[in-house]
Amino acid sequence: MRRPDDVVEIFLRPGELYFGDRHTRLRTVLGSCVAVVFWHPLKLLGGMCHYVLPTRSRPAPAPLDGRYGDEAFCLMLQEIRAAHTLPAEYRVRMFGGGNMFPGMSCNRAPIGPQNVAAARALMRQHCLNCIGAHVEGIGHRHLLFDVWSGRVTLEHTGPQDGVTACR
Repeated sequence: MRRPDDVVEIFLRPGELYFGDRHTRLRTVLGSCVAVVFWHPLKLLGGMCHYVLPTRSRPAPAPLDGRYGDEAFCLMLQEIRAAHTLPAEYRVRMFGGGNMFPGMSCNRAPIGPQNVAAARALMRQHCLNCIGAHVEGIGHRHLLFDVWSGRVTLEHTGPQDGVTACR
């Protein structure tokens, strides 16, 4: 599909999410964070959440926070329902969860794989089918999502491997 003339470009920082129509392009940069991309192929709607950690201990009155995977999913599902669509109508993909410091040893598992596991569990919990993923490994990713076409462009840069593309 041809790019619309009046595209709004949104750059998502960690903890942010955005849901928009066919006039939207979303960008982000991922390390150990995970981005989940939702696209409705018939209505040309879509969004992305970029979360930092899988979950938190949330006090009862605290508002939802997009920095946490479970809460980012809730916020994205609210946007999907506000658009009078169903989550199952979306094509879902996930990206990120890389190990940014492979040479460092610590007593805890790297956060990237934990973020990926959380996304997989949340997709199962909400009966979403992941049609594609580029997750874990070493290095960072630059992600671009064109809502008008559903096209996702990814550049993955590792410590030695240069750039690879996954579309």
